[in-house]
Amino acid sequence: MNRISTEILIVGGGAAGLSAAAEASTKANVTIVDDNPNLGGQVWRAELGQVKAPEAKRLIEQADAGKVRIVNNAQVFGSNGVDQLHAETPDGNLELRFEKLIIATGARERFLPFPGWTLPNVLGAGGLQALVKGGLKIEGKRVVVAGTGPLLLAVADYLNAKGAKVLLIAEQTSAAKLRRFARGLWRQPAKMIEAAALRARLVGIPYKTDCWVTSAGVVSSQFLGSVNVFRNGITRTVECDYLACGFHLVPNIELASLLGAKVENGIVAVDESQRTSLENVYCAGEPTGIAGVESSLVEGKIAGLATTGELDSARSHFAARDRTRRFGDALNKAFALRVELKTLADMKTIVCRCEDVNYGRLIECENSRDAKLQTRCAMGSCQGRVCGPATEFIFGWKPGTVRPPIFPVKLENL
Repeated sequence: MNRISTEILIVGGGAAGLSAAAEASTKANVTIVDDNPNLGGQVWRAELGQVKAPEAKRLIEQADAGKVRIVNNAQVFGSNGVDQLHAETPDGNLELRFEKLIIATGARERFLPFPGWTLPNVLGAGGLQALVKGGLKIEGKRVVVAGTGPLLLAVADYLNAKGAKVLLIAEQTSAAKLRRFARGLWRQPAKMIEAAALRARLVGIPYKTDCWVTSAGVVSSQFLGSVNVFRNGITRTVECDYLACGFHLVPNIELASLLGAKVENGIVAVDESQRTSLENVYCAGEPTGIAGVESSLVEGKIAGLATTGELDSARSHFAARDRTRRFGDALNKAFALRVELKTLADMKTIVCRCEDVNYGRLIECENSRDAKLQTRCAMGSCQGRVCGPATEFIFGWKPGTVRPPIFPVKLENL
């Protein structure tokens, strides 16, 4: 077993984690642990090993300059006391001891089940983007981008730039909600300019609101061949090679929950300095609420300053943090899921992919615990990360308790 001791441990190497490290490393010994081979997280995921966003490059270069110890390919799966975590690495179990902890574990895509969603080439919107960044050839491939949230536009723009034939962007939210959201962007001029530039690059690609995929069909090879899209009471079939489908984001709160931090309404509760209900444990970025990269950066900055006792400096960023949170509230309201999406699955549709549990078996259950006992739903490799948010939306089931290991782990590392 390998061991690392550090004053401040940051779990997550995305925007929030890097921002926290930049501030905390001026006063303390800092270690970043991240499960990816490169820093940057999901938003700044490296493309063939290279991060392109200027802010990401600046923060990563600062971390690489020797001020911060970086441990990549390390997935935290459990804890042993209030000041010790365990992570699995290619070299085995890693014991992490710390005086203060900043949780910056980000978020993941939300998936909702519909007939055909488990077919090959049906992927999360961010998932397909990540595969292309890793080297998947998309040039000339017909792609439908569907679901909800600003990520759809960003993914469509990226795939279009890589030569994909983006046939349709299907946004489930209404045009009225989008207009209200757009009108509120005057408070965020930079975001308004960014959104306008993004839409300009996507001229010619149909962007349909009140529109969603109801099912996916196969070709003779059993790969995706087409999707059925519903809008204004009419269903039409679109032939395609890939479906990139994601329904906004879900905060990764499992580590905070495992440690016993207070969670309210699906997010980690923090005070004005990003401190959780646990002494010496802080949380920044999307686990405290989905609000975009700017929010993650400023929350990380506040957490990094607070952990080193720089409370006056931390307070100077409170107003900026509050602005980003107001934007996040408007964002989540604009892209709230419509009730019709609860009825996409039919009786044979797989809901829990890990354990092959279909919708027909789940409707007989009373809650998430009953579903686990009767069907093993949410007890597979993903530990409910995919089916948990889906069943919470469809059935209103509250997630169960989080128990270690929070990720699949080799027996030898337990």
